[in-house]
This record gives sequence, C-alpha cells and structure tokens, in this order.
Amino acid sequence: MNVPSRTHLILIPSYNTGGKVLQTVREARQMWQPVWIVVDGSTDGTLEALQALARHDPEIRVLSLPFNLGKGAAVLHGLREAREAGYTHALTMDADGQHPAEKIREFMATSQAHPEAQVLGLPVFDATAPRVRVHGRKLSNWCAGLETLGAGIGDALCGFRVYPIAPLCDIMNRQTWMRRYDFDAEAAVRLCWSGVRPMNLTAPVKYFRPEEGGVSHFHYLRDNVLLTWMHVRLILGLLLRLPVLASRRLRSS
Repeated sequence: MNVPSRTHLILIPSYNTGGKVLQTVREARQMWQPVWIVVDGSTDGTLEALQALARHDPEIRVLSLPFNLGKGAAVLHGLREAREAGYTHALTMDADGQHPAEKIREFMATSQAHPEAQVLGLPVFDATAPRVRVHGRKLSNWCAGLETLGAGIGDALCGFRVYPIAPLCDIMNRQTWMRRYDFDAEAAVRLCWSGVRPMNLTAPVKYFRPEEGGVSHFHYLRDNVLLTWMHVRLILGLLLRLPVLASRRLRSS
C-alpha cells in the first residue's frame, strides 16, 4: 500500500466520461494517493458513482461544479482546494483513460526531485491516434516554442503533467483565460514566462473508440478557433516580455 503523499496529489477533471472515469480513478489510485476528481457539471451519473467510490476510500476525494465550466476551470477549482489543503504539486490526467497510470510514480518522483519544475508529458502515440490530431498538434508545439523562445516545451497539449500549484494558481487568478481547451498549452507557456522550467518525460497515449467507451468533447472548429486565439494573445504577450525573456534565455544558454 502506498503511503499518502502530503505534497503531491493526482487531479482528474471529468465531464460526462462514463465508466472510463471510474476505471481511470481505480488505476490511478493503485499507483498513488491521494486522488482527487473534479466533476465538471456531469449529467451522466458519474458524480454519484464517484461519490460512492470515495465513501469507501478516504484517499479519494470528489469535488463537483454545478454546471460545465470547462477543463481549465475544473482544474483551477481543484488547484485552489489543494493549495488550501497544503499540497504543493498536482499531477493532472484525463478521465477518459488515455493517459498511462503506470507512469504516475515516475512523473511524481521527477517532480519531487525537481519541485521548481513543471513535468510535462511527451506523448507517444500508437495506431489508435487520429492522424489529424497527431499532425495538428505540431503547429501548437511550434507556436509554444516561439512563445517561450525555445524554453523546452516538448508537447504543448498533453494533459498528463505535474504542475507546481502556487505559481499556476497565481497565473490563473490574474486573468480569465485558460478555462477550457486553451488550458494545457497556455499553462505551460505562462509557467515558462514566470520562470518555471519544463522537464519532459515520455508517456504513451491511447485513444479509445466509442464502442470501447471512448469519449471526446473536442470540437474541431470551435476548439481550434479557441486555440488559434490563444496563440495570438500569447504571441502578443511574448512581444511585451521579449527583453526579459531574451535575457533569461541568454543567461541559461
């Protein structure tokens, strides 16, 4: 049995992911404790199922939002609660089973050894990954490299990562972006801007077909427009910070 960590927790945002979230929580719980889930206004009965699971395990905690606010908003809600409870780092992972529970301990150990860093998942895709998603993320990765002057973000969109809670909360509390699918990329970039260096670890990612219980709430048009606007404002933000960031990059090279 793992000894509960009082600094690092697992944080899983979930919205209408069906039975996959229960499987994800069980697998994560075998690797680490505590495990927190933020149910983002789900209407599929998973809130009640997760609450039943938590009643039998004090290291599982379920938080809930009254209606769907978006992935970033759900993560922020969990981060604020975790910070209040004294935790310093949170590993985020998707509720739909895409991310590898077997890599949790490696990511947590790396974060514990380097608490000043953000530990980012570098996805390794198999044949289940939609080609359009795999190739489309290359643009976001290129933009993230530009926006950070090559600080070392291996993958801007992978949601399997360990964040230092305090700086990320402070960043999100100062502005209203990063509340939906723009969360992952913008969090990594803005943390780099604030001096939190990225470390990259490989993580196999699996996509499940609908008949396997796979659920995706990504809308290609709506969310690609959201991501495009995100990169526009990040590039504008880079221009404002360019002297400071360039000086920092020169010192670190």
